[in-house]
Amino acid sequence: NLFPPQHLDDDTVSGSSWITENNVQHSLSQTAKTTRKPYCGYKQQTLSKREQAEQESLLAAIQWPKPPSRKIAFVQSTDPAHSDFMIVKPSGFFKVGDQLEVLVRMKDFQGKLKQYGGDYLQARIHSPLLKAGATGRIVDCHNGLYKVFFTLLWPGEVKVSVSLVHPSEAIQVLLRLREERPDRVYFKSSFKSGRYSETTECNVCLPGDLPVCNFTDLYTGEPWFCYKPRKLSCASRINHAKGGYQKGLLTQEESLFFQRYVCYGDWFYCMLISKNYFLPESSNMDRAEDPTVSPSGYYYEDEWRSRTHWIHHFNKSDDITKCLQGKVIHLFGDSTIRQWFEYLTAFVPDLVEFNLGSPKNVGPFMSVDLKHNILLKFRCHGPPIRFSTVFSSELRYIANELNGIVGGRNTVIAITIWSHFSTFPVEVYIRRLRNIRRSIIQLLDRSPKTLIVIRTANVQELGPEVSLFNSDWYSFQLDSVMRKMFSGIAVHFVDAWEMSLAHYLPHNLHPKEVIVKNQIDAFLSYVCPLQT
Repeated sequence: NLFPPQHLDDDTVSGSSWITENNVQHSLSQTAKTTRKPYCGYKQQTLSKREQAEQESLLAAIQWPKPPSRKIAFVQSTDPAHSDFMIVKPSGFFKVGDQLEVLVRMKDFQGKLKQYGGDYLQARIHSPLLKAGATGRIVDCHNGLYKVFFTLLWPGEVKVSVSLVHPSEAIQVLLRLREERPDRVYFKSSFKSGRYSETTECNVCLPGDLPVCNFTDLYTGEPWFCYKPRKLSCASRINHAKGGYQKGLLTQEESLFFQRYVCYGDWFYCMLISKNYFLPESSNMDRAEDPTVSPSGYYYEDEWRSRTHWIHHFNKSDDITKCLQGKVIHLFGDSTIRQWFEYLTAFVPDLVEFNLGSPKNVGPFMSVDLKHNILLKFRCHGPPIRFSTVFSSELRYIANELNGIVGGRNTVIAITIWSHFSTFPVEVYIRRLRNIRRSIIQLLDRSPKTLIVIRTANVQELGPEVSLFNSDWYSFQLDSVMRKMFSGIAVHFVDAWEMSLAHYLPHNLHPKEVIVKNQIDAFLSYVCPLQT
């Protein structure tokens, strides 16, 4: 046995969202307060006791293990080349429905076993010939060892893949940037009067004592500020746009932690034999939907099979038309849900885009099928949003948009909001979700037949530069918060995270069409559930 028993005493169990169990199980009253200096745009935030308790609970649940000392030399950080993994009980007989356990051993660049945890890993099992795949559940033992659990969901030869996304030392750098440098993505607005125009910097909060224009939303209280133009009034603002990315964020030593990390370890093969050809998809169908079920589904022959609800695969455009007939579909969020608008408009012949004269890739967009009475709309969420140029009049907050929707059995709403919040302290995101959740609850109260679907975050390709702004670890933390905040209310989930991580295609911020198609199938299966 390579690993002595004393190394296996883990006190942290993680699901697909890697939230530590010992934190999750605490009641709100038991959650220890996390002392953190408030982020400047939120100093004036007034929370009720319940909101404060929830926020503290959420922040405690996503706390990440830290190295024993603040400064770790690069040679003592995690080295994927020296690290390895093994299958526990490799000679065992596996059948569909069993749990496969993998033990990962992390070592540093000197080949020494690490004595602490906090590395960010991603794991999946897959069968390339079957175009099958599923994600694993990771347990951090806090001593350089990690357990990965896979549910075996299909028969055949299966490969195990474990990737080091960031060593624990890099996570500490990402944490520092999130708390201390939320300005590393900056925004701008143009102000215009007649022929004269000025452009100033904008953000959730702005440092210094220069005069500012306060564009805080009157209804949601979402803060947004721009430096005041020298000659023009604040009322002359005409647009919002991404300004750019700050450079020189890392020391030379820190930059070493963001070298390209790749899959490590050997491939392992398991022959799976089962009388039941697949684990029955209905195993979780009768339960209330739980966004933390892991894995939530798996691919087989390039089709996603959910373990939480029945999925109908809409392979013909006529099937989609029949499903959406007479409905109004609102898509709110970022470019990853704009992909749904683009897919549906391209795939369904009678759904024709109505030219609103909106900027490309920004919106708002609208497609209409007059024959079948279908209206499909996309609108981006309010700032912070890193789009090229959004007209000021089109800067809308999702919560306010939801408040203006009547709702009913023919109203369908899909929401995603995550990627543009990765550079900010988590409280900024919690506040946004709290406002959206409040509006959803009010909408469902007045129109309970309204269907609301949340699209989760997804993984993406990460280079050293991208990681500082949009790391999967940032997205993963936000996604964990979102799942907790929306669990227990009458919304449905499309697990884009697992659907992108379990697939054989390279990770991409904007997943390829085969993955988007599976997301759409999962979405439409809520709109038109199979009669079983």
